[in-house]
Amino acid sequence: MMSLPLEIGDELLIRPWLSSDARSLAFHANNRNVWRNLRDGFPHPYTLPNAEIFLAKAPPTFFCISLRGEAIGGIGFQVQEDVARFSAELGYWLGEAFWSQKIVTRAVRAVTAYAVSNYQLIRVYALPYAWNPCSHRLLETCGFVLEGRLRKAVYKDGEFVDQLLYAYVVDGLGPFYATE
Repeated sequence: MMSLPLEIGDELLIRPWLSSDARSLAFHANNRNVWRNLRDGFPHPYTLPNAEIFLAKAPPTFFCISLRGEAIGGIGFQVQEDVARFSAELGYWLGEAFWSQKIVTRAVRAVTAYAVSNYQLIRVYALPYAWNPCSHRLLETCGFVLEGRLRKAVYKDGEFVDQLLYAYVVDGLGPFYATE
């Protein structure tokens, strides 16, 4: 088992969200370029009240990416149910001022390991939009494998967009599988 916070670099942490993160969350999330690569449940513009609502109900598997105590992005996973209960969908975002610094690469590696270790997962997957090649490369760098293309799977920003299905699959079934 791994525990939070997860140190991913010099003064960089993956940690639970705090109510005190509201202002920096609203500041970094209120960006069209960030919004464009996320689901529509992530509002744009992103206001302080949006941040406060999110922080009041953030699921326990959604985390803050923190630099020197400031919330600069988010990462999380949603464990699936029923026959897919050993899988989780991964999502992430980062304030644009911090792009191209390998922060999310470190965060994806750490949170994938955390999810597999703490939630008995065999598979962690992500569904980036086809127009986001930086996210594709990031996932590949972290050991995720491209499994397929979901053609015109979503409607985002006024157009139908393909999603790419990437997955990290644990070798072997792990010791917990036998107890199921």
